[in-house]
Amino acid sequence: MTGKVTAKSDGSALVGVSVQVQGTTTGTTTDAAGNFKISVPGSESVLVFSQVGMLRQTITVGNQTQLAVTLEEEAGNLNEVVVVGYGAQKKSVVTGAISSVKSSDLATMPITRLEEALQGRASGLTIASSSGQPGSGSSVRVRGITTLNNNDPLWVVDGVVIDNGGIGYLNQSDIESIEVLKDAASQAIYGARAAAGVILVTTKKGKAGSIQVNYNGFYGVSSPAKKLDLLNATQYATIRNEASVNAGGQPVYANPAALGAGTDWQSIIFNNNARRQQHELSLSGGSEKSTFYLSLGYIDQEGIVATDISKYKRLNLRLNSTHKIAKWLNFGQNLGYARDKSIGLGNTNSEFGGPLSSVINLDPLTPTVVTDPAVAGAAPYTNIGIRRDANGNPYGISQSVAQEITNPLAYIQTRLGNNSWADNFVGNAYLEAEPIKGLKVRSTLGAKLSFWGGENFSPLAWLNATTITSQTSFNRSNNRRLDWNLENTLSYTREIGAHNVSVLLGQGAYQDNNTQMTSVTFYNIPADRFEDASLNYKRPTDQRSSDGSEGALHKVSSLFARINYNYNEKYLVQGLIRRDGSSRFGANNKYGIFPSLSLGWVLSRENFFPSQSVVNFFKLRGGYGIVGNDAIGDFAYLSTIGSGRNYTFGTSGSYIIGYSPNAPANPDLKWEQTSQTNIGFDATLLNNVSVTLEWFKKVTTDVLQNPRIPQYVGAISNPAANVADISNQGVELELGYNKKFGDFNLSLNGNVSYIKNKVTNLGRGVEYLSGGQSFQASSYPITRTAVGQPINSFFGFQTMGIFQTIEDVNNYKSSDGTVIQPGAKPGDFRWADLNGDGKITDLDRTFLGNPTPTITYGFTLNAAYKAFDLVFFGQGAAGNKIFQGLRRLDIQNANWQTKVLDRWTGPGTTNSYPRIVSGDPNKNFLNPSDFYLEDGGYFRIKTLQLGYSLPKAVISKVGMQRARIYLMSQNLLTFTKYTGYDPEIGGGVLSIDRGIYPQARSFMLGLNVGF
Repeated sequence: MTGKVTAKSDGSALVGVSVQVQGTTTGTTTDAAGNFKISVPGSESVLVFSQVGMLRQTITVGNQTQLAVTLEEEAGNLNEVVVVGYGAQKKSVVTGAISSVKSSDLATMPITRLEEALQGRASGLTIASSSGQPGSGSSVRVRGITTLNNNDPLWVVDGVVIDNGGIGYLNQSDIESIEVLKDAASQAIYGARAAAGVILVTTKKGKAGSIQVNYNGFYGVSSPAKKLDLLNATQYATIRNEASVNAGGQPVYANPAALGAGTDWQSIIFNNNARRQQHELSLSGGSEKSTFYLSLGYIDQEGIVATDISKYKRLNLRLNSTHKIAKWLNFGQNLGYARDKSIGLGNTNSEFGGPLSSVINLDPLTPTVVTDPAVAGAAPYTNIGIRRDANGNPYGISQSVAQEITNPLAYIQTRLGNNSWADNFVGNAYLEAEPIKGLKVRSTLGAKLSFWGGENFSPLAWLNATTITSQTSFNRSNNRRLDWNLENTLSYTREIGAHNVSVLLGQGAYQDNNTQMTSVTFYNIPADRFEDASLNYKRPTDQRSSDGSEGALHKVSSLFARINYNYNEKYLVQGLIRRDGSSRFGANNKYGIFPSLSLGWVLSRENFFPSQSVVNFFKLRGGYGIVGNDAIGDFAYLSTIGSGRNYTFGTSGSYIIGYSPNAPANPDLKWEQTSQTNIGFDATLLNNVSVTLEWFKKVTTDVLQNPRIPQYVGAISNPAANVADISNQGVELELGYNKKFGDFNLSLNGNVSYIKNKVTNLGRGVEYLSGGQSFQASSYPITRTAVGQPINSFFGFQTMGIFQTIEDVNNYKSSDGTVIQPGAKPGDFRWADLNGDGKITDLDRTFLGNPTPTITYGFTLNAAYKAFDLVFFGQGAAGNKIFQGLRRLDIQNANWQTKVLDRWTGPGTTNSYPRIVSGDPNKNFLNPSDFYLEDGGYFRIKTLQLGYSLPKAVISKVGMQRARIYLMSQNLLTFTKYTGYDPEIGGGVLSIDRGIYPQARSFMLGLNVGF
């Protein structure tokens, strides 16, 4: 029998299609013209036609002697190419765990920073915004918390390694694809710095052909999605009176009802019409010899909190080009520049000062401004430095709430004009030769050159009795950093029949942290505004200060190799090894070796795989690898010398600057090591459904830490050592559905991840490490890292309801009959005596919850009908607790949330919110406890967009290829039980809310055109 196989999409001949007689080993493949010839046993024979990327088809031969077969492309686009590090592979033959986000997923999305592009779109990632302040970054965790050190992933942009804090320079419209390497089998090609995950970013390139011009931009407004329910003036006075009376005092306010609503500080500080705009223009094109991509981007965004001192602007430029110098020689470069300027609050998740913390804690009795001349003309409004509004009225100063809590309007006046800025140049250039077919030699030089700094002016200010600036100061700082890498690779690809082999050999040299910093401050300059401040006001030496520093160079030298083999794209093997040497380790353990092996088996290409229409493609894969981490700081293996150990001699009062060793040396310090096992499968079902399911377990050993040593050693600091082990285990699921119904196109994509984190070892004799997260006026930290628990678990006291009567207090006894809380009163918390010693002490604290979500998920719907299209994107997290520490406990008269109105006021009124009493003798609020913990789960409608594309018959008359207008919202709705501003709280330790700057809700109108 003979025949020909063509593609349904364009009728082209399909080469290499497998043609098998079902149930036998008889088979062949189509030639260059798509033709085949095969012997069949009889008319009942069934032929099976299959090719990667095409839907499998079966045909009963019958009496036919010649066949015309048409194959349809498979859903999920298995021929899609994904970047794997130093190369690319077809998705169908990838054996590692890689999640990919393409430029089409990001088009028209309101993304300011790159991290937002991944949140909810890739499984295995936990991403939480550090702040809603414009330009702020996010905490990114790949498959859990891997170490007690730096858990930020390694970012690689066009082959250039980028420090995590500097990734915000990228313009989303310049991104072609983002690949997240999640398992060690994929990460090991980056060896020493890959333990926390690797994220590869590829920017767009030009294509041969006519010049393409594209513009995309939007304009909109932002507002707070939520405000706290805070007490008004009457409620505040009522609670203050009750607290005083409960402590044996007299009421503070004679007639609370007469005070009315008072000042709503949130309405004053929040902006419901904060502007934001984003514009991107690109040109691309070229010839067969050269191509180019040129783009310009601009972002201007105002913050919703204290807008005058919360703004962000960024300008982006990019030029990428490729040039064919000769038939065998190519040259290319990628160059990006970003200039950003940020005016920020500075403390965006802190209970200590700043406008947001002041809004939460300031009493509603204080007026925003004082208009009564009698009051304005008396103390404290006669003090030097009182801030005033445009009419000359002084801003109100609270008589009840002080310390860092100040009138936010006055505070803003002292920060106007202060800013930070950055210039980032990031790029690489490469030369690639192919002397013989399949053999490529490539040299790449990449670098990131950064300049950044800031200007800050502090005028004379008297904000309250404890927040006073008695002399003006103007500070200017400048920084510079240069990171570079040089890589040389040799690759060879060969096909021999059904055998496909690819070999990569490489060498790399990397250097970072080449930094310089200078800073100078002039005091008592004659200025009252930022605009008037200048270093031209020369000051005496005793009214000037300066500082400077230089970074210690971090160097890594590497050799690596990788081999990929597949037989007929059915049996897949990848093995790789990398050897890294780091300047952060001594001669004993300078080098680390990081190997990996991964295997794949495409069962759907086997003859025995049943012919049916349910499972169209099925690939099993698994792998094991080891990666490293050297994020312990520079020269930790040595006993370095530190300054600042000053000593006074004699009676003159003068001192000598002293130097001494920082910590004992540890020449045996070595690489932190993370091994990971990954097992999963990829499948296409019912022609339109794609499924990826994975299980993984990764174990980090020899975690780099600074264990405590006895004080009698006399060291200033603890030495670095390899002392801890951590385990992460989880499951990830990705689902996709694509279908066309006439003029209606539907695409659904979702992912969900579950992860369990546990500390398995903290070193000899060490059971736990206390978190540095102290709880306000309490001396107790609120987190603890301990063996058998997740990292940074919440740790505190456990409540057992509220004493309703004095009999309840007296009846709460230990086993020997001792009253456990003899000083308690009805309305106080009953604390759990967990160690049974008959009293409540720090030994009764316990683990209360996990701050890191165990479940993360995302869902995207794309639908289009004729000229209309709809995008819905939502993401969420679950399984974590949030510690809400918003109220200042060391300021007894700070305001409360309205939850306090449900406090205990008598037997039977409540069993969850204790009484209010001045001094808090039972430490109902001072003790960090489960009282402060809330469910951190949420689901957020991140993006909702409706677009309309103008008819081509209309736009073609003016030379346009496309024109689309769209309405879009961001953070439209958030479904959560959490009562704070925002359940998404990033930072060093996730889910601790000290007054997080909330993410804004935005509405935008946009335009996308192409020529």
